Amino acid sequence: MRFLGHVVRFIVAAIVLMIVGWIVPGFSVGGFWSALLLALVIALLGWIIEGIFGKRVTPFGRGIVGFLASALVIWLAQFIVGGVEASWLGAILAALVVGLIDLFIPISSPYEAGRSRD
Repeated sequence: MRFLGHVVRFIVAAIVLMIVGWIVPGFSVGGFWSALLLALVIALLGWIIEGIFGKRVTPFGRGIVGFLASALVIWLAQFIVGGVEASWLGAILAALVVGLIDLFIPISSPYEAGRSRD
């Protein structure tokens, strides 16, 4: 994926996170810049987890383990990004909504995108 593709992907992810913050109780995003930084942090944490544990234990993996890993990544990201608040329930609901949106707008994981160039 080229640089412009990454930029568009993170802008779309930021918009999705802002919408999710508006819909999901217990999860809020302060504004666009917080959402954009949150998207970058979530992608970075997901990439690290996928690199260490493999695809089945990542936010991009299938099943309950991937879903719970996604909720954990969202919950942990609030401590890195200012303007983001997530309760445990809010992180779980946000992971569910982001997962549902990902069904309609599928993207490859950052780890796979990096490996496809090899």
